[in-house]
Amino acid sequence: MTQSNDRLVGNSFRPGYRFQRYWDTSMALAFFFAEVGAGLFVVSLFLDLVPGMVLGLALAATLKPYFHLAHMGVPKKSWRAIARPDRSWVSRGAIAVGVLVATGALHILAQTVGVGLPPGVAAAIRYAALAAGIVVMCYQGFAMSASEAFALWASPLLPVASFLYASTAGVLLASIIGALAGHGPALAPGLIALLLVADLAVVAGILVAARRKSKGGAFSAELLLKGRYVRDFVGGALGVGLVLPLVAVVAGGDGLVLRIGAALAMLIGFFAFRLLMLRAAVYEPITHELAASIGLPARS
Repeated sequence: MTQSNDRLVGNSFRPGYRFQRYWDTSMALAFFFAEVGAGLFVVSLFLDLVPGMVLGLALAATLKPYFHLAHMGVPKKSWRAIARPDRSWVSRGAIAVGVLVATGALHILAQTVGVGLPPGVAAAIRYAALAAGIVVMCYQGFAMSASEAFALWASPLLPVASFLYASTAGVLLASIIGALAGHGPALAPGLIALLLVADLAVVAGILVAARRKSKGGAFSAELLLKGRYVRDFVGGALGVGLVLPLVAVVAGGDGLVLRIGAALAMLIGFFAFRLLMLRAAVYEPITHELAASIGLPARS
């Protein structure tokens, strides 16, 4: 048994580390499809790439709510997800998804069917869709970083990671869809490479911040870098998801086949990152210092 496993105590009353398991695979999938869909929609909006906007909106409008409802388990009460925008990033995100779907669909109709809208109204719809898309790209990170219970999550870099990962997925997918649709030149490989390097830097920053924040944060980082999740995190999220696409993009330039391979690898790594950030989060162990900080008597 490894040292990490020795310190995992499950549901027992022994001092040690306990995983959070309320948010797991279904929520990771909901976050993943929201970010990928919104990222693709926003990038395609800038490029006036209608097929990309349609696919991005479809991902955010269908798979994100499906997996969120699968997590909740009580679909009839799903309306409560929008009931607390004053205090919950989950509520703000749900509202943003609704605004994105409504305004995004109107913008796509105006672009394809030729719905006659006054220029001011059309511009307002476009900007509302853009703003809602950016919120959907980021809100998962805000929802996680708002929780001080887990040092791995409690970082201002989480929303940055959400935005950068969503942007990277959106740029890669939009470049492929644009090339297949004959929509102008492919997006510059340098831009994609820069986004992949930025993703890697932010992930490193999250781990460094977690290690410095608390014992629980250091333990979560250890699980990802040396413990039970090292293969999936270092090999999957970082190696397959960031390093391999970076090499493919740099080596292949505008080559479509390598670009498709880079996109698939990046998406696999992105989901691994999303899932492992949930699974590696642990509650702080009860110590004398923690007991004193929450008002409990700290025995010597």
